[in-house]
Amino acid sequence: MSEKVAALQMCSGPEVKANLREARELLAVAAGEGARLAVLPENFALMGRNEHDKLAVAEADGKGPIQDFIAAEAARLGLWIVGGTVPLAGPDPARVWPACLVYDASGRRVARYDKIHLFDVDLPDSDESYRESDTLLAGNQVQVIDSPPGRLGLAVCYDLRFPEMFRALVDAGAEIIALPAAFTATTGAAHWEPLLRARAIENQCFMIGAAQSGHHASGRQTWGHSMIVDPWGRVVLSARDQAFGSVVADIELERLAQVRQQFPSLRHRREWHEGRVRR
Repeated sequence: MSEKVAALQMCSGPEVKANLREARELLAVAAGEGARLAVLPENFALMGRNEHDKLAVAEADGKGPIQDFIAAEAARLGLWIVGGTVPLAGPDPARVWPACLVYDASGRRVARYDKIHLFDVDLPDSDESYRESDTLLAGNQVQVIDSPPGRLGLAVCYDLRFPEMFRALVDAGAEIIALPAAFTATTGAAHWEPLLRARAIENQCFMIGAAQSGHHASGRQTWGHSMIVDPWGRVVLSARDQAFGSVVADIELERLAQVRQQFPSLRHRREWHEGRVRR
């Protein structure tokens, strides 16, 4: 038995209402193609002119135009939605929680994951520099929930570079991992597909990478290439670099079970202590 899932790709701008209109169109297309679950990209509702713009649209947990939009679309379409990231107000007025929210087909929120790893980097051989910790608060707990296509783990963008987090998701039962992202064009060209495939291969799970793509009002360029990867590391479908679109593919848990049974690397894991294998 299989279930269809969708990775949605956007080039979000500085106007929330315009971004929500585009997201509504993509969600309707995904539902029309039979998807039971759709993943929106990171910052789908706002890619501002500067990083502080998100503070002006931050919402209280549980109520606000962005959260209400996701809930209403989920109920209207009968579609599970992984809502990219939504800026939620926190204890520090200068920073927000980058919250990945999941709503079921009735419009009920069933999960919240706050991005754990913040993108504070200077890109090699480039003048690009990012300090997400200036405006974002970091989470500290992984999330895995039941969903129509299977046990669903949540991660966001820069999390993809930290394999120990994905081990924690698989240890919690994840069979599918949704990854909303806004990879830069520089890092995306070098690492997006290899990292998605690596996380799928080493954890024998499906990966759903939903990405921002194109040139944004801040001058930032994102990579796109939203894709769905199977537990053997095969790219099932990819959106390439168009700014707006979706990929819809079948998730077959029988395939996952087959890979895990015939190639049982997860069962072959050993415990380590101070550089030695525990007996």
